[in-house]
Amino acid sequence: MAGHDNSYKLLFSHQRMVRDLLTGFVHEKWVEELDLDSLEKASGSYVTDELRDRESDIVWRVRWGDTWLYVYLLIEFQSRVDRFMPVRIMSYVGLLYQDLIRQKAFTPSGKLPPVLPIVLYNGERRWNAAQDVAEMVENVSGGLEKYCPTVRYLLLDEKAIVNDPDWPEETRNVVAALFNLEHYRGVDEALNVLGRLVEWLYSEPQEELRNAFTSWLKQVWAKRQAPKEQWQELNRLEDLREVYTMLQERTGQWPKRWKQEGREEGREEALRSTARNLIQTTDLSDRAIADATGLPLDDVKAMREELQH
Repeated sequence: MAGHDNSYKLLFSHQRMVRDLLTGFVHEKWVEELDLDSLEKASGSYVTDELRDRESDIVWRVRWGDTWLYVYLLIEFQSRVDRFMPVRIMSYVGLLYQDLIRQKAFTPSGKLPPVLPIVLYNGERRWNAAQDVAEMVENVSGGLEKYCPTVRYLLLDEKAIVNDPDWPEETRNVVAALFNLEHYRGVDEALNVLGRLVEWLYSEPQEELRNAFTSWLKQVWAKRQAPKEQWQELNRLEDLREVYTMLQERTGQWPKRWKQEGREEGREEALRSTARNLIQTTDLSDRAIADATGLPLDDVKAMREELQH
């Protein structure tokens, strides 16, 4: 998972990716007022008042009228939805504001600049956590409600986006291509998307971004799809067009591998189904269920937590 996380951070360290993210997925009028040519990467490491280092994800800033707007991009690769994400976002935005105060990075009117927090999630399950910390606080009345904090983030659930029938697959957007490759529905579809991506990236001076996509394709995408010997051969290539050409030649052999692996995946899903039934219908401990099914103890604990919520 760390490799996936790092490859995404590398991709979104490029201006073109952030530009396409904003113009393609933030459907609000103020985006039209941004000076996208001014996009620049900001520091992503903050030190709290307690002097503890805290590594954030990716922070960009862009001119919006006479001030800067900060885009805080949190890339989430957990297999489970984090229901406390609003609290994490509130904490991270607070750290960003502390850092901006230390830099005296105020607007012309002396206020703090606006921040857009984005959670980019690529898990298989639909994201169902609250998107505002206010939704997580117990309802109160009698005047106490005015003290309830409210910090909202923009969720981009990749799988939900690409499965939306209204999503235009032909849009010339490199982030959309990335999402489609992550959640493609067949080898032919993946190759079509990749072919368009190669065409776009070679029609512009985007060498560093091409290299980032090449790294992601080899180290993440193909590594989890291709047979080991093919992946090792693919991993020696350095040019995105060469990677695309080899994938065109070799992906026809992948369905046979997927069919074979499907038997193992089906067996594991049956064990998970058994574990879920034991959690719901017995008083067995997580350790006993793990021993009975052969599943990792952490997986059983995660299933119990999910079922409880």
